[in-house]
Amino acid sequence: MTGSSLGSPRTSSGGSPQSGRRRPAVWAAALLMGAAGTGVLGGVAHAEDIDHLTAQQIADRSRDALLEARSVHVTSRGDLGRGGKPMSLDLTLDRHGNCKGSVDLGESRGSVLIVKRGDDVWLKPDADFWKNQVPNGGSAFAAIVGDRYLKAPADSPRLRGLTKTCDLDTVQKLVSDNANDDSGTLNRGEKTTLGDTPVVPLTRMRGDTTLTVDVAATGKPYPVRLTLRGGEGADAVVNLSDFDVPVPRNTPSASESYDVSALLARTSSPV
Repeated sequence: MTGSSLGSPRTSSGGSPQSGRRRPAVWAAALLMGAAGTGVLGGVAHAEDIDHLTAQQIADRSRDALLEARSVHVTSRGDLGRGGKPMSLDLTLDRHGNCKGSVDLGESRGSVLIVKRGDDVWLKPDADFWKNQVPNGGSAFAAIVGDRYLKAPADSPRLRGLTKTCDLDTVQKLVSDNANDDSGTLNRGEKTTLGDTPVVPLTRMRGDTTLTVDVAATGKPYPVRLTLRGGEGADAVVNLSDFDVPVPRNTPSASESYDVSALLARTSSPV
């Protein structure tokens, strides 16, 4: 399946994505890393009322709240600059590596539904994905799979980039490991609302890049929105919600699934 991280037919299990392409499921994690890496999220929690906290103290509490979460719903859109392409995702994930949602590569390049539960993962590419991401035989594969999910072992090397990002522990570790860079200026804005949620915006300026994190001003101080602007064309938004709400447990049935090993065993012109 040339051009896809699933690899090509008859190739070894170490197939890799196209050169220079950011794995779409890593997109939100990269922005969360950016938040930690610019010092917007970092430190230890405090119990003071948020109205009396400094920008850094709010950032400290927000990071700890994120690291304590057992699950989260992430939606994102835009791009991180550096010549990347705008894309979006809608994904619920937890610490056990379960996830459910979708990734849209944008610009009619294709989208994929994703379900991961335990040791299995299911992927359901759309027609644009088959056409643009699997140019060698994609239409034939699509004809075989039809309106079913591709089912594969979650530890498949071809899918490691995707399944690793489905694990909230991985995202939290990235945030924790990249939380010590406090370069630039951190500012606290006036309390406002994001939808129905009272928030306090924190903004970190570094060069021509501005990263804003909106922190919940009531309840746990979760980071509920991250916005990146500037910096080589970066224009991206990540929304975080439904903290500690379990990932839906339902998975595609056997009749709704097609085993990926059977698909990869076929030639590039299977029909």
